[in-house]
Amino acid sequence: MTRVFVDGEIVDQIEEPGDIRESLIEKRRNGELDKEVSVYYAEDKDEIRINTDSGRVQRPVIIVEDSEPQLTEEQMEELQEGEITLQDLEEEGIIEYIDAEEEENAYVAMDEDEVTEEHTHMEVDPAITHGLSASLVVFPEHNRGDRVNFGAKMSGQGIGLPTREYHQRFDTNANVLTYPQKPITETQTYDTLIGDHPIGQNMVVALASFDGYNMEDAVIMNKASVDRGLARSAYMRTYKTEAQRFWGGQKDEIGVPDKDVRGYRSEEDYAKLDEDGIINPETVVNSDDVLVGKTSPPKFLGSGGGEEVQMGLADRRETSLTVRHGEHGKIDHVMVSETGEGDKLLKLKLRNYRIPELGDKFATRHGQKGVVGMIAEEENMPFTKQGITPDMILSTHAVPSRMTVSQLIEIIGGKVGALRGEKVDGTAFHSEDKDDLRDQLEELGFESNGKEVMYDGVTGEKMEAEILIGPGYYLKLDHQVGDKIHARARGPVTLLTKQPTEGRSQEGGLRLGEMEKDVFVGHGSSLLLKERFGADSTEIQICEDCGEIGIYDREENREYCPNCNSEDLGDTEVPHAFLLLMNELKSLMIDTELHLEEE
Repeated sequence: MTRVFVDGEIVDQIEEPGDIRESLIEKRRNGELDKEVSVYYAEDKDEIRINTDSGRVQRPVIIVEDSEPQLTEEQMEELQEGEITLQDLEEEGIIEYIDAEEEENAYVAMDEDEVTEEHTHMEVDPAITHGLSASLVVFPEHNRGDRVNFGAKMSGQGIGLPTREYHQRFDTNANVLTYPQKPITETQTYDTLIGDHPIGQNMVVALASFDGYNMEDAVIMNKASVDRGLARSAYMRTYKTEAQRFWGGQKDEIGVPDKDVRGYRSEEDYAKLDEDGIINPETVVNSDDVLVGKTSPPKFLGSGGGEEVQMGLADRRETSLTVRHGEHGKIDHVMVSETGEGDKLLKLKLRNYRIPELGDKFATRHGQKGVVGMIAEEENMPFTKQGITPDMILSTHAVPSRMTVSQLIEIIGGKVGALRGEKVDGTAFHSEDKDDLRDQLEELGFESNGKEVMYDGVTGEKMEAEILIGPGYYLKLDHQVGDKIHARARGPVTLLTKQPTEGRSQEGGLRLGEMEKDVFVGHGSSLLLKERFGADSTEIQICEDCGEIGIYDREENREYCPNCNSEDLGDTEVPHAFLLLMNELKSLMIDTELHLEEE
């Protein structure tokens, strides 16, 4: 007997599962069952699964019966002219929606020419097999599948114009391209998906070598193009703080803190603040600068009164809002508001203008990514007989192994589009014919393969090989070297282990792991490890008699062993993390003994 599941629960056991499945699908097509109900027969487990729950992704397909798609040419024309809609075709049982499970029982043809007796459905259009981001890739059928995946992934990382209201918005962080452009070569779905929010710029790309500075996928940029505004962007980050109210009438206070609360900060640290303790818009700020002066009541119950005041400790603590470590820029916008609880809310937006630099990441829509390896002077770059120098030089080695043929077609298409003054259609399976593009390029007075004779900018000599050059769409990606560069000599440590903090934002150390340690040893520099791993070195005293850690009695001003009361203690250095481990073992009632040896 075949078990029947409805939304994951067993409801019945039946015979003849194939007949039952067909009758349920027939009822759905006739309108007796809801159009979104899906029926799937799992042969390997002998189960019928009927799904009606929400959250399933369904897609439209044309029903095929007796080797004939149910959609006629007349209906196609009516659909194109707007006389009928997809909903009408649904109701007539010509189109149906299937989910991922039901698709396992279906055999879907890409187009009418492919339909055989075995096929159950046909695609409405082969291009809709692509997702949103993959639909932005031009001429994708000439690429390897993984490259289309990479290109789709990186389209989401491209800096462009995410919203027109970025001046008013307080997003956590936002990147805005200064001069975003629509691509010369685009897809039919581009306007629907992105429209007036482009993600890159059209650049004149040359496939060539340049003194080896574009090896390993690096790209070379034209300094004159950068000076003219190519790939410039603004990075914005929101900082926020609240003046909270606490029980007992205590509350945070916004303002320039008094001298007794400032702690390690000097008066100069608050110099950029206005009288109200808030920084003004368009003020230039650097790493760790104070943006909003703020003091808070004591953190723990019982503190801030009695003995603490007598000992000279302040009854408030400094909790000012500061610029993240490693960031800098100008204050773009300051907003003073209230939270839902009625507390004062402050939001400040920091703006940083970014000019392309060595290490910034760029990519095409074909998954060809690389960082800037050199920004070359325009006069040193190769040029054509018309005097055109490329904005970007891409290594020729990037193409053969990856087989991104569509990038080469895009360059030819971009050239044709720029010369004829209209866009080139690169939609999957519906693109302009590449041979037609080559013919058009020849008619416009260029070589049909897109290559041109170029001259060395340094020597002025004609280059031996002809170079493929033309407009290609490049994306400046979110991965900018300014956000990632990090180094440290000394800095803060964690309270518990006394080891350096972790992460760039915490001013942390760079982790040196087991493999890096092997590099030092392999280079004969093993003594460097002693220095490198001594960040949390702690001096302790060990009892020479019993191996316990000695203690220091402040009142009696003497060091002794708490176990055997001996004063015969020896000094040694251990990592603080090791000392912590021994103390934690003691809390588990496990004692440890240390025995010292002479070096």
